[in-house]
Amino acid sequence: MPLLDLIGFVAAVLTTASFVPQVWHTFQTRDVRGISLGMYSAFTAGVACWLVYGLLLGAWPIVIANCITLTLAAAILVMKLRYR
Repeated sequence: MPLLDLIGFVAAVLTTASFVPQVWHTFQTRDVRGISLGMYSAFTAGVACWLVYGLLLGAWPIVIANCITLTLAAAILVMKLRYR
């Protein structure tokens, strides 16, 4: 695997995996007081834009990472709206 691809892969795994603990914690506790609706709304929209960008480029590492991240961020956003 070329170094450039390896760096992209590691970045994608780390940034995507960083959302799993927050989603899990929020799902278990239903506590959304510390979550900013504005931040997660903007972040989720930004990730959706990155996903479209990756699709337009045909850059599958970007597409896959942002598809997973969008799902996780949207889950947090939905819980914020549902449990507030």
